Amino acid sequence: MSSDVKIKSILPELCLIGAATFWASSFIATKIAFRSYDPMVVVFSRMLIGSICFLLMSIRYKLAFSYRKGDYKLLFFMAFCEPCLYFLFEAHAIVNTTASQAGMISAILPVFVMIVAGFLLNERTGIKGWSGALIALAGVIWLTLESSPQENAPNPMLGNFLEILAMICAAGYMIAIRILTARYSPLFLTAVQAFAGCFFFFPFLLLPKTELPTEMVFSSAAAVFYLGTVVTIGAFGLYNYGLKHVPVSRASSYVNLIPVFSVMLGWIILGETLSGNQLLAAAVVMLGVWLTQQRGAKKQIRV
Repeated sequence: MSSDVKIKSILPELCLIGAATFWASSFIATKIAFRSYDPMVVVFSRMLIGSICFLLMSIRYKLAFSYRKGDYKLLFFMAFCEPCLYFLFEAHAIVNTTASQAGMISAILPVFVMIVAGFLLNERTGIKGWSGALIALAGVIWLTLESSPQENAPNPMLGNFLEILAMICAAGYMIAIRILTARYSPLFLTAVQAFAGCFFFFPFLLLPKTELPTEMVFSSAAAVFYLGTVVTIGAFGLYNYGLKHVPVSRASSYVNLIPVFSVMLGWIILGETLSGNQLLAAAVVMLGVWLTQQRGAKKQIRV
């Protein structure tokens, strides 16, 4: 096998790992942004920055797509699940829990996705796949139990529950995106998400409880810009590309890397505690991820 062929064969896997890294960092950046700005302001600004970037890209590269009749329902469902409901739940989750714990909860996503994919996409999951998911979930629970409450996490139980709801929405998004990537480019689908998020979160700025910014705080503003560019475009673009070439239940297993990365980044950047037991639990999560990759070939969806 030539080097070019090898690179092409592992490129989707590398893209999924890159997306997991960016998403892990998003928990940290969001926590920093929330120090100075209202959660709804942060989420809307993130979507707005992403939308502006896509507008500039469409002008520069003249992005085009061929719409397939009836796909508006699936496109709407995709965008409603993520970013709309997903970020609504996650924003309030991060307010109430630590960035590390929010990242940990995200590892339960493959469990939801495998269940739904089995029913809707006929993607079969073997014993190793289920075992890996359960082991990863056990590692996440261990990590959560080892995380002590902190000053910037007033209600971890509520925050973790909201993060679970966000993961349910993410599972719906992944099922939709798996079908749509067979018809549209990852870049177009990511742009749809950014624009939909813009329209969805704008009304929240008009609510009385939303505190509009009165000054610019560099660290928080930089975090918002990072979320709108690197994470919104980079992470979703990489993940959508990976989903185009990898079965959805397998691709979703890479989400198990997020808690490991988020704990590490939370410790390095935010000073959140990383104990020896957390490192062991992170190793268990990694083991679960590895097991989910040992499954046999899946029956692919036909569109």
